[in-house]
Order: sequence, then C-alpha cells, then structure tokens
Amino acid sequence: MVVLPPILLTLALGLWGIRRRNSMWGDEAVTCEVAHRSAAQIWRTIQHVDLVHGVYYLLMHGLFAVWDGGLLTLRLPSVVAMSLAAGGVALLGRRLAGPRAGLLAGLALPAIPLVQQYTQEGRSYAIVCALVTWSTCLLLDAADRSSWRRWAGYAVLLWGAVMVHELAALVIPAHGTALVLAERPRALIRAWATAAGCVVAGALPLIVLSERQAGQVAWIGWPDALQLLGLTAMALAGLWCARHQVRAGELSRLSALALPLLLLPGLLLLAAAVVKPLFVDRYVLYCAVGFALLLGAELDRLWGSRPLPRWAGWVALAAVLAALAPVSLYLRTPQSRHDDATAVGRAVRQAARPGDGLLFIPTGHRVWVSAHLQDTRGLTDLALARDPVSSDTLDGVELPAQDIPARMRAFPRIVVVHDAADEPPDDDPRETAKSSTLRDDFHACDRTAEVTGARITAYCRNS
Repeated sequence: MVVLPPILLTLALGLWGIRRRNSMWGDEAVTCEVAHRSAAQIWRTIQHVDLVHGVYYLLMHGLFAVWDGGLLTLRLPSVVAMSLAAGGVALLGRRLAGPRAGLLAGLALPAIPLVQQYTQEGRSYAIVCALVTWSTCLLLDAADRSSWRRWAGYAVLLWGAVMVHELAALVIPAHGTALVLAERPRALIRAWATAAGCVVAGALPLIVLSERQAGQVAWIGWPDALQLLGLTAMALAGLWCARHQVRAGELSRLSALALPLLLLPGLLLLAAAVVKPLFVDRYVLYCAVGFALLLGAELDRLWGSRPLPRWAGWVALAAVLAALAPVSLYLRTPQSRHDDATAVGRAVRQAARPGDGLLFIPTGHRVWVSAHLQDTRGLTDLALARDPVSSDTLDGVELPAQDIPARMRAFPRIVVVHDAADEPPDDDPRETAKSSTLRDDFHACDRTAEVTGARITAYCRNS
C-alpha cells in the first residue's frame, strides 16, 4: 500500500499532457532521429558524438522498433521510470522512517516541479533517477544483510545508471558518505568500496572515451542562475527538514542517507565548474530523491505531533497539488522548453515553396527538422555537404565557408532558420559567410515567423 499510491500519482502526472501540445524540443528531436537509425549507424555515430547517451539511444532504438508511437514512445519510458523511482522512494522511506513517512516521501517526489519536467522528457534523466533510487534500495539491503550477491546486485544496478549517463557516478560518494554517517562497520564500508570500485572500473572506458567528445558540452557556462536557485532552494528546504537532528548532533538513518543524496552530487558538479563547467540541473536530477525522503520524514513528524484524521492528509495533498497547478500547467506547454522543433518544422513548411533553398544559422539547428524530414521535403539544404546519417553526426557536415555564398546566390529564394532574437551571433566562419551573404545579396521577402526558440524568415535574392 505504501508503494502503489506514489506509482499511480506519478503515472497520472506523467500521462497528463504528455504530448505537450504536440511539441518536441531540440534534445528530444535528437533522441528521436538517432533512435530511428540502425543499431550499426548508432554505434558509428556515438564513436564521434554523444557517446554519453549511447546506451539510451540503443534502448530507444529497440522501443521504436517494437512500437513507433511518436511522442508517446519517446516519453513513456521516462514516465514509467519516474513512477518506479517514486515507488523506490516510498520503500526507502518506509524502511528508514516507517510506512507513513515512506508514503509521504513517495508522493512528494512527483510533486517536485523539476521531477515533473523530466518525467515527460524524451531523454535519459528519469531512467537514471530510477536506477539510482533502486540501487540505493539495494545498498540498504546489502548494508543490513551483507552478502556478495546483494553487493553484486547493487553494483550492477549502479553500473547501469552510470552507463545510461556517466554523471550518475556522482552518487557513489553520496552512498559512501551515507554509510559513514550511519556509523556502519569498517568491514561493511570495505565491501561497499569494493562494489563501488567495480562500478567505476566497469564504467571507466565510457568515461575515458567520452572525454574525447568534451567539445559537445562547451556550451555549458557558469551555472545558470535559475537552475542554481532551484537546486539551492531544494537543498535549503531539505536541511530545514533535518534541522531537529542536526541540532541534536545526531542524524536518523533516513537523514544520514538523504542529506548526502540531496547535497553531494550537486556540490561536486558545482566544484567541477571551477575547472570545467558542467553544472546542469538535469544531470543531478536524482538529488530530488534525497529531498523527497527528508520532506516525507518531516511531514510524518508534523503529522505525528498533531494527530489528524486520515482524510485530512488527503485534503493536504490536494491543497499542495492545487498550489503547484500553475507550474504544472506551464510545464506542459511548448514554452516551458528552450525551443520547439515541431513548431520550427511547421513554420518552415508554411514559409517554403517547392525548390527553395534552406539555411540554418547556426548549423546546430539542423536537428530541429531531423525528426520530421517531411517538413523540408522539396527544399535544398544549401550549406550541407553530407547529411547527418551518412556522416555519423547529429548536425551533418557543412561545406567550407568559401563555398557557401556561391551556392546561396544560385537560389532566388531561401528559407532561413535563425536563433531566437536574443541569442548572440555565432562567430564560426561558416555562419559569418551565411549571414554576410544574406545581408549583401538578399532581402527579407516575407514576415518572420517567431516560434519558441527560433525565427524563420524567407529571403529573396536582390535583383
């Protein structure tokens, strides 16, 4: 009974508005396009780019092969995974603080806005969250009844999480810290260290090889203020929930586990930003597991200090969900994401005429139309030398900068997909060549279509 309500609530919230008004943002478009390649093509692609997501792409390839349900197939794995994570949180809470605390913790997880966002995302983060949660369940099982089989199960599940996304490895020091805070015997900590060492050794090839593709994350700068604020608020709220134990100088079993889960992965990622910025909140989405456990335990304490009828708890849950309704509604709109690849494709189709040229400024925006090639059928991609599939890339390979202007001038009309107006220009020579040729030899001959994250304009060649 403790596990089922959180699973059902997460499923309900995940299925509510899952199509997001038939929108799809750029990263999801990449998932959709790469997953539709053959397994051999995916293997060749991840040797050049996105190795960190390779296991996830192969998983989605298998799912699309079984059932190509478009947005539903793209997002349902995340919904199911987060539902399983909520069930795992409920089990952790029950084991560490009792049935009511477990139930409240499991119900708290899907109510967190960040969790709701990535429950409906066609990317790997919800799956990582589920694997981290259940590896934590196995950690407690192995810590209470140590055996090589239990430690092996823990290692396998945690290794799976790291293989789906390597930054899941940041939970390893959190697990170790939890054992130390819980004052577990040294022999048990050595057993954990052996299991954790096996996880690191098994994932080391992925970590080393993906470092060669570090240029992919060059776009990440110093932590985004909004993301940082969200995780900071969650961390402070979690510390507030644990305040009674911290003041007393001793932590409950739940807090000894939940606080490192909540705090350490994000802090380690922030510390790494001094050398190499990598802080993005979704990379440590599983920190929400620690917060949900602390919140569930605190709500249980408040409930126990003031006994209430059972119906009052459900009324309180309904009130919380009502308070979160505006955020939940927003997360199910296209505007809640950085861009909308579906809207871009639709705008291109509406602006274009058969035989027009097509131009992407910058080239990375080619992924916006990669999942729905019918939107650009009949158009010539002017800067493209090799398409993404044949070149085993995500964006394709473009012509040299000096060859692009002549190709553009050969077309009387070009549909251009630009960045949003507030984005800084790209100083790559190819992008400079495109922009300068448009400015010198073309003029806008149709109004600009503004969609989430992009602008689409038709240009006509000067007479």
